[in-house]
Amino acid sequence: MGERPDPRSDPRIPERRRGLRHAWDATGYSLAGLRRLSRETAARMECLGAALGAAALWGAGASAVDVLVAAILFLLLLAVEAINTALEVLTNRVSPGWSEEAKDVKDLGSLAVGLLILANAGWVAAVCTGLA
Repeated sequence: MGERPDPRSDPRIPERRRGLRHAWDATGYSLAGLRRLSRETAARMECLGAALGAAALWGAGASAVDVLVAAILFLLLLAVEAINTALEVLTNRVSPGWSEEAKDVKDLGSLAVGLLILANAGWVAAVCTGLA
């Protein structure tokens, strides 16, 4: 087996910085993740669902607290969608062929997203019907 190259000599790996520079770098990584997530059809559909939910909340005269809860639930949904996408990308990399374990990883990630979609829809429905 060949030796692994020293990561410090790989020009694709950025130098680790500290303080405000680290925060700046982390922001850039987050924005890159957002750009990657925006290429996912599911994430775009979830954004459309959030827009429809926001319109329903506005039409129902939802309170600021109701809208804040909906916004937090939507951000959680996007966060879980990002993790699910990362799991799928990594699974495809380490298990390019079909395997029961790879299927389980993808199914469980999908379940997590689906449960948060239900939570988002449930909250909007509860607010719009006066149950919340």
